[in-house]
Amino acid sequence: MLSDAGASGPALRTFKRIADRWKLTSGQRQVLLGLPRSTFFKVVRDPSAARLSRDTLERLSYIFGIYGALQILLPRKEAADAWVHMPNDHELFKGHAPLDVMLAGKVSDLFVVRRYLDGERGW
Repeated sequence: MLSDAGASGPALRTFKRIADRWKLTSGQRQVLLGLPRSTFFKVVRDPSAARLSRDTLERLSYIFGIYGALQILLPRKEAADAWVHMPNDHELFKGHAPLDVMLAGKVSDLFVVRRYLDGERGW
């Protein structure tokens, strides 16, 4: 998990690249980061000045793990990026897209998607 205070800027820039690839709205980005609206727009405006909470850094760690697992499981970038939007019949998703689970707002929602993908990878 990310922990260094100096990791906030690089972590936010990495998150932006992932969120752009996943074609997330600013509202979805805000929910995934678990930030209030005003804080979200401050860190978007100047990621290098951000000092993220442990909660947000934990969220980012799970998102990076989800992204990385998808790159391994689905080596075609387009398929890996689309996976979060595709309905999934696994009992965890109940026919919804994984992004819907991730957007429920709790850190644990990100954890369960990460754990599912780790299981698919055989970890």
